[in-house]
Amino acid sequence: HHISIVSQEPVLFIGTIGENIATGKPGATQEEIEDAAKKANAHDFIMQFPDAYNTSVGDRGVQVSGGQKQRIAIARAIIRDPEILLLDEATSALDTESERIVQESLDQLLKLKRRTTIIVAHRLSTVRNADVIAVVDGGRVAEQGTHDELIAIPNGIYANLIARQMMH
Repeated sequence: HHISIVSQEPVLFIGTIGENIATGKPGATQEEIEDAAKKANAHDFIMQFPDAYNTSVGDRGVQVSGGQKQRIAIARAIIRDPEILLLDEATSALDTESERIVQESLDQLLKLKRRTTIIVAHRLSTVRNADVIAVVDGGRVAEQGTHDELIAIPNGIYANLIARQMMH
């Protein structure tokens, strides 16, 4: 119960949206489930379904979009309230608007409580606000610091990545 993981392709189980969120905290109340969904920016889209939280997600979540699946997985992590949160490319499969919404929910999750959060990301916007950024190159940490410290390194790996991503 100390670690929660939100991966690039989160797994949803056969059952309802509410049941999928509650797997993070067995015995969770409906109020706790809805509170977690609100914090994950998921409540509004869930309420659009005719059966709301009782909507079946289908086999492996085929009834919901990628962005919706991510937000359900984030709600599951929020309801668990872990000491350590691992976000493994949690927004990489999303379009820009879905990424923005999911990123807001992740930022919200990080603000709720001081916790250790490890973010694995190729999109640098995902890590910009981190306390410490470690740039891994060739399997080792090549640079480490805040966003501002890293962009100040002349010809630095992080600075070059930022410059390249800003061009696209």
